[in-house]
Amino acid sequence: MTKAELSGRALSAPRALLLDFGGVVVETARIPGWEDRLAEKVEAVLGRAGAASAVLSRSRIIADIRAGCIADSRWKNAMSRPLSPPELTYGQFWGDFVAADWSDRARQAVLGEARELCRQMGLLCSRRKLRDGMLELLDRCDATDVPVGIVSNALSGQVHIDFLDEHGWTGRFAVKIHSDEVKVRKPNPEMILIACRALGVEARDAWYVGDNFDRDVLCGLRAGIGGNILMEAKGTYDMPYDLGVKPDAIVADPRRLLALLKQSQKISVA
Repeated sequence: MTKAELSGRALSAPRALLLDFGGVVVETARIPGWEDRLAEKVEAVLGRAGAASAVLSRSRIIADIRAGCIADSRWKNAMSRPLSPPELTYGQFWGDFVAADWSDRARQAVLGEARELCRQMGLLCSRRKLRDGMLELLDRCDATDVPVGIVSNALSGQVHIDFLDEHGWTGRFAVKIHSDEVKVRKPNPEMILIACRALGVEARDAWYVGDNFDRDVLCGLRAGIGGNILMEAKGTYDMPYDLGVKPDAIVADPRRLLALLKQSQKISVA
């Protein structure tokens, strides 16, 4: 990405900072064999409902989980095109993408525990690590009275909360907006606007930082965000299609974002 591909807009110091979770607050890595462990959870659900059968072997359940995740990924790419996309529900993921061809009893069993199964999938499939420099960024925001919020697409936002709770970082974020809870997903601008309303700021006075062009940069443009910033992460430049959108700035990591924030605040004071 070259300088010519940026928007060219000057950045004013923000009154609030909104961050995507995966790729910005944390970096994630897949855990090998997670599908087998999730299939075990599914078997337990089926067993409690008296819906286990020889047809639904462990290997069949694993295959359907994998197929469901592929379908989910392609659905997400498609949902970057509408102006106001909704979020997939827990039941749609399990009832339509995974268990559509299971017996009615088995399908109803997973539908009944779809929310918890989505949470278990999030916990089992990925490891999360706070990105280097994030705590320093949060410290700067605290010191300069800039509230920080999370604005993230998630099939189970509770997984993010669990991670923050585990490390004692939940209170560092003034608001946490997850798509599964508010029923819309980025690039629906309402995701950013909900966070801005909760913080009492106009979108034009806030920065939004995400790691994808089609979900994040486009969402910032649609919401009229004051600072539309792309943070590089794994997969940032693997775009499903060309949107022609240009961020106001590109940073490699939270430390570079911190430097950008300090620079904007210095200019504002001057």
